[in-house]
Amino acid sequence: MMAELPGEMGLRITVLGRGAWGSTLARLWQDDGHAVRSWSRRDGGDAVALLSDCDLVVSAVSMAAVAGLARSLAPHWPAPLPLLSCSKGLDLDGLCSASQLWGQQLAGAPLAVLSGPNLADELDRGLPACSVVSSSDAALALRLQLALRVPHLRLYTNADPIGTEAAGALKNVMAVAAGISDGLGLGDNAKASLLTRGLAEIGAVLAALGGQTSTLYGLAGLGDLLATANSPLSRNYRFGQALAAGLSESQALAAIGATVEGQRTARAAMRLAARQGWRLPICEQVVCLLDGAIDAPQAVQSLMQRDLRAEVEP
Repeated sequence: MMAELPGEMGLRITVLGRGAWGSTLARLWQDDGHAVRSWSRRDGGDAVALLSDCDLVVSAVSMAAVAGLARSLAPHWPAPLPLLSCSKGLDLDGLCSASQLWGQQLAGAPLAVLSGPNLADELDRGLPACSVVSSSDAALALRLQLALRVPHLRLYTNADPIGTEAAGALKNVMAVAAGISDGLGLGDNAKASLLTRGLAEIGAVLAALGGQTSTLYGLAGLGDLLATANSPLSRNYRFGQALAAGLSESQALAAIGATVEGQRTARAAMRLAARQGWRLPICEQVVCLLDGAIDAPQAVQSLMQRDLRAEVEP
């Protein structure tokens, strides 16, 4: 089990996933004195073996890999072993978040979420950032906050894992849309309008799923959106730029050469919208563009020609 005073001693941490985010977290914590082991499905090997002699498991795999990994590890999971989920997106099949997928398999295991404006390249270069540790178990969130803080990554806590993950997932769709806007050269007025309406769209989903409004305006919501939708370091933003240049979805993904969560999340959000009766116009236009039903200028035109309405509905 996790040490009672984790802030005063190193933890034994297993990081699942060696992509940009998983590798960055592993290096940060190892440099801070924790004993870190990592696993990647690309490298083979048995992840089950890394569950023993471990204080914390950190999942930083892509959303597409979460469900299968959770199923394979669940029969071998030590009951008190905490899991910190760092994957951002919505599952296309289950239409749920990463921690919810883990929770379906790890009944009773302590679960928390890490999210925020955390561009891996900047953290690798020692630039300052903040993030939030979210859990319905306040004591777990506090222990992780104390144990995992590093000099240039300041951690906060909240008790809204659903809202934290919803915001972290949907902001990737808005980052794709922002990349499209900039790729078309639509200007700052258009992009500011897009991100403001995008924040409202994220908020609608967050509230419908039971998240807290304060989360929308915190690090996992507005903070993550501002970073991801404005930086060429963001893969989702660059993916949107590639779509604006006329590339197809497959061509744009090949050009990025790494996992892009926004396109899968947009489709999952629209499936949820169809089930729940939500209006998600930005997600809808992104999906139409991905499916080849429209081109980027037509997506913009469709958004601009929607029926007029109040900014905030009663």
